[in-house]
Amino acid sequence: MGRQRNIDTAFFGQPRGLSTLFFTEMWERFSYYGMRAILIFYMYYAVTKGGLGFNQVTAASIMSIYGSLVYLSSVIGGWLSDHIWGSRRTVFYGGVLIMFGHIALSLPFGRWGLFTSIALIVMGTGLLKPNVSEMVGSLYSDEDSRRASGFSLYLFGINLGAAVAPWAVPWAADGFGLGLFHGQMNFHAGFSLAAVGMFFGLVQYLIDGRKYLPSVSLKPEDPLKAGQGRPVINKTVCGVVLLAIILGVMGLAGKLTIANVIMLITIVAILLPIYYFVLMLHSKKVTKIERARVRAYIPLFFAAVIFWIIDESGSVVLALFAAQRTVLHIGSWHFAAANFQTLNPLFMMILTPLFAVLWDHLKKRPSAPAMFALALVFAGLSYAFMALPGLIHGTTAGRVSPFWLVGSWFIVELGEVTLSPVGLSITSSLAPQAFKSQMMSMYFLADAAGQAVNAQIVKFYSSATEVPYFLTIGTTSIAFGILLFFFVKKIRSLTEE
Repeated sequence: MGRQRNIDTAFFGQPRGLSTLFFTEMWERFSYYGMRAILIFYMYYAVTKGGLGFNQVTAASIMSIYGSLVYLSSVIGGWLSDHIWGSRRTVFYGGVLIMFGHIALSLPFGRWGLFTSIALIVMGTGLLKPNVSEMVGSLYSDEDSRRASGFSLYLFGINLGAAVAPWAVPWAADGFGLGLFHGQMNFHAGFSLAAVGMFFGLVQYLIDGRKYLPSVSLKPEDPLKAGQGRPVINKTVCGVVLLAIILGVMGLAGKLTIANVIMLITIVAILLPIYYFVLMLHSKKVTKIERARVRAYIPLFFAAVIFWIIDESGSVVLALFAAQRTVLHIGSWHFAAANFQTLNPLFMMILTPLFAVLWDHLKKRPSAPAMFALALVFAGLSYAFMALPGLIHGTTAGRVSPFWLVGSWFIVELGEVTLSPVGLSITSSLAPQAFKSQMMSMYFLADAAGQAVNAQIVKFYSSATEVPYFLTIGTTSIAFGILLFFFVKKIRSLTEE
C-alpha cells in the first residue's frame, strides 16, 4: 500500500512531468504545423501575391523533403542526447533553433529566408522531437501499466497544438480578419505567429521542467569515454567533406539543382535507417534479447514507412487538392484551403480516447504487429476514397465537395490512431539500453523515409492524374497491410524473446 501512495498521479492520473512535456510539444507542434499549413502556398504563389514563385512540382517536392529532413535529423538529436547533453538540454537547444527558424521565415528575405529557416527548423526539431518522446518513456518504469495511456495523452497534446495552428496562422496571414493587408495574404505575419508559439513553449519548458522532470534527463544515457570523441569528430569531418565534394561535382557538372539535391537527400533518408539497423544488430553493447527485439522491429518499421507516405501527404497532395479541386465553402461559411490541415489532429483528438476505451474493453487486445497492419489498410482505403470524386465526376468538371477530403482524413486517422500510440510505446519498450534515444529516432526515421519517397512520387500528381495516383498508392498500402497480417505471429514470437 505504501508503494501505491507514492505513485505520481498529478496529471490526469499520470506523472506531473508529463504535463511539462505535453505543453512543450503542444506549442512546438503549433509552430510547426501552423507554418506548414501555409508554406506550400507561400512557395508557389506568384511574387505579386506575396509568394516566392516556385512552380508547383518544385514546391510540393520541397514540402515533402522538408518533412523528411525534420525527422531525418532526429538521429543527430538522439545521438547528442545519449552521449553528450542528456535529453533535457538537447530539447531546450532544439526549441531555440526552431524559434529562430520561424523568425527567419517571418522576415522578407525571399528564398534565402526560406532555406535558412528550413536549416534551423530541421536542426532544432531533430534535437527536440526524439528526446521529448524519450523523456515521456523515462517517466514510467518497465512494469508501469500507464505507459501506453501516457503516450496517448502526450499525443493528444501534440494534436491539440497542431489542430489550432491551421486556423490561427492563416488567420494571422490574412490580417486577423481586419483587412490589414488589403485582401492579400501576408505570409510573414503568419510565420511570426508560429515563432511566438515556439517562444511560449520554451518558457513553459524551462520553468516547469526544473520542478517536475527527472534529474536523470540532465545526464546522457551513454556518455562518451576518454578517447571516444576523436573518432566521432573524424567521421563528422569526413562526412562534411564528402558532402562538399558531391555538391562540388554536381555544381561543376551543372547538376546542382533543387531537384537533384532533393534526390540526394532521398537516397540518404532511405540508406540511413538501414545503417542504423545494422549498427544495432552488430553492436557489442546490445544483448541477445535486445537484438531479437530489434529484429522484430524491422517489419514494423517498413510498415510505418508505407503508412507515413500516405498520412504525411496531407500538407502536400491533399493541400493542393484542397486549393485546386475543392469547394471552399459550406453554405455561407467560407474557409481557406489551409484550414483543412486541422482535420488530421482534430480526428486524432476525437478518436484517440475512443480507441483507448475500445482497447481497454476488448478481452484480447490486438498485438502491435496486427495494429500496424490494420493501420496500413486504413491508410490505403483513405487514398482509394480520394480517387472516387475523379471517377464519379471526372477530373475536369471543376471543384468537388469538401466532404471528400473530410472523409479521406477521417479514414487515414483511423489508421494513425491505431498505429501512433502503440508505435511510440513499442519503440520505447524494444529499444536497447545503449541506444534509447537513437531507437526513438528510428520511429521518426520511418516518417523521414516515407516523406523522402513522397518527394519523388509527388511529381506525378496533378488534377489530371489524381485517379491513378490515389489508386496506385492506396492499393499498394492495402496489399502490404494484408501481407503483414500473415507475419504477426512470427513478429510476436521475436518480441517475446
